[in-house]
Amino acid sequence: MDALDRKILGELSRDASQSYAKISASVGLSAPAVHERVKRMRASGVIKSTVAQLDGTAVGKPLLAFIHVDTVGWGKTGPMLALEDWPEVEEIHTATGDTCLILKVRVASPQALEGLLSQIYNVEGVRGTRTYMTLSTHVERTVQAEVSPDLAAGLYVK
Repeated sequence: MDALDRKILGELSRDASQSYAKISASVGLSAPAVHERVKRMRASGVIKSTVAQLDGTAVGKPLLAFIHVDTVGWGKTGPMLALEDWPEVEEIHTATGDTCLILKVRVASPQALEGLLSQIYNVEGVRGTRTYMTLSTHVERTVQAEVSPDLAAGLYVK
């Protein structure tokens, strides 16, 4: 992946519905060249999928919270990872420090969060949780392929 791929990915991460022609104008390549690069990045797994980014409040889930889950033993077990099937769970991360897993969840209300926590406590191996509710979100985006200029020198090793 080179600097042009990163620029293309930057454009796609801002708006994946824009045309290859529009992206080509931003990155300085022809539309067919952009299309070929995108096709190659899809085939290699750099681009995992194209999805709609939903507004939590608009879909009835305005409460965003992060739940730190402490488990008995290693937290990365089948029952714990099965939480990915719950529509309220947006992300699951194993972590270092004083917690085993970090869940990013979105629900309709504090009562719905309480119900979700009660279900989490029913999962085999859960020892405890700590929950952090967000008040507002200032930046929420997908992985960014572009790199700050000061950091770019160490990234492009050929």
